[in-house]
Amino acid sequence: MRAGLRLLLLVSAAAVCVSNAQTDNSSDNDKQQQRSIWDEPIRFSTKTKDSCTMVVSAPENYTRLRVSCKGQTPGRSYHCDFQGKPTLCRAYNQNPRHYFTQMMWELRKLSHACQGTKIYRPHMCKKYPDETQMTLLASWPKTANLKPSKPAQEPRKPALPAQTKPVTSPKPVKPNKQPGKGRQSRKTTPKPEKTSDHPTELPESTASRLASDYCWKSFQGICTYVINWFQN
Repeated sequence: MRAGLRLLLLVSAAAVCVSNAQTDNSSDNDKQQQRSIWDEPIRFSTKTKDSCTMVVSAPENYTRLRVSCKGQTPGRSYHCDFQGKPTLCRAYNQNPRHYFTQMMWELRKLSHACQGTKIYRPHMCKKYPDETQMTLLASWPKTANLKPSKPAQEPRKPALPAQTKPVTSPKPVKPNKQPGKGRQSRKTTPKPEKTSDHPTELPESTASRLASDYCWKSFQGICTYVINWFQN
């Protein structure tokens, strides 16, 4: 019996030691993962060859990200801060560094790392609400515009008043000195006299005499007219 109890105690003690060792190893792995996220910045270069770093911190209930960049030209340096709650995303808790790596893939496509979109949605947490995503808070310098500036426009010249054309009065019409030349009188050509279609009458004695000789008395007037017509 005593030997059995001793064996049971030894097995229990060994199990406790193994569980403690596993707990220590998991805590060490968690610490190492936390150290890789917070202590080791993510480095990248922008489209214009600006050297940038991403440093993550977790003050209170939020996750804070600062992106700092330095350009190749002297005096070109800027940084910006992002804030969000990516811990609400299950995939983020499994691999938080990959979350910011996906965000870095979007930042390196820009010419200026702080002049992109206001909210970044990495693919692994894209379906989560805006509160989960990293949102731009502020950037420095605030007044510097690193985009190529447009050439200064020349000041506009004051508009000159419109010049009014002088009103020209109509020229007085000169009176015609010669009354005949001002208005040409129409030339009236004498109309040819119409010739009467009626035949000229012969002396009444001759026409009457012939009518009385050859025509009945009731037709002597007509005969006289016809005789005059044939004679003419």
